Amino acid sequence: MNKHRSGFVNIIGNPNVGKSTLMNAFVGEKLSIITSKAQTTRHRILGIVNGDDFQVILSDTPGIIKPAYELQSSMMDFVKSAFEDADVLLYMVEIGEKALKDEAFFKKIENSKIPVLLLLNKIDTSDQEILEEQIQHWQKLLPKAEIHPISALENFNVKEVFDRILELLPEAPPYYPKDQLTDKPERFFVNETLREKILLHYKKEIPYAVEVETEEFIEDEDIIRIRSVIMVERDTQKGIIIGHKGSALKRVGVEARKDLEKFFDKQVHIELYVKVNKNWRNNTSQLRRFGYNS
Repeated sequence: MNKHRSGFVNIIGNPNVGKSTLMNAFVGEKLSIITSKAQTTRHRILGIVNGDDFQVILSDTPGIIKPAYELQSSMMDFVKSAFEDADVLLYMVEIGEKALKDEAFFKKIENSKIPVLLLLNKIDTSDQEILEEQIQHWQKLLPKAEIHPISALENFNVKEVFDRILELLPEAPPYYPKDQLTDKPERFFVNETLREKILLHYKKEIPYAVEVETEEFIEDEDIIRIRSVIMVERDTQKGIIIGHKGSALKRVGVEARKDLEKFFDKQVHIELYVKVNKNWRNNTSQLRRFGYNS
């Protein structure tokens, strides 16, 4: 019999390099929201991949930035924690990138005692010459890291990277029940799905001033009834979120409902409200309430 392997595989990198796309590709489910905007991921999200003789606990983290307010500091705490419990570190960069946005984090990767796989993503947007230049660039910067060119979006080399992860994991029993997909509750995925739609449909500061809280999640045999509140920081933002005669808010609700029905494989009824929660991004007690700074 094969011995059982288990471990924590943490994905870090700059904003928008494809971390969430990669984790969803590994897990086979949409656990992390994906948009073209920076700072889409705010939390550390676990995705668990199980086999007969393995359990890979993947961790998607916020993109590395220099924090400008309390929320962003909390997001960077999630990244710091990813260094502490990793058995394998996936450092993700994209074609054309030269360095991490935070020198201190880069030093941690450089000095890492655990295996580091540097994943050079979005190679489908490049040619062979540029790819070879990039591989040489990163080999000089991180000589101890293994470099794997991939395209998370096109699923190129993703299986090969996963197989390599399995080889690097320690022998250990599973940390989570074998039928568990993530460490997050249902309400978390409702909040994130709504936030994704807001990131897609609103411009400028609006998506970054928004937090979502699901106050009610009632699951019956054939339907899930959800009531969620969209928090904004100012009255003007509330008006923009709602839109003319409620049209903008309705669009968010309709699109989120469709995604949630796929995710839960059940009919969903969703009610949305918008409230002003002034300056929540710099309020530590509010951030704790939303699952940050914990």
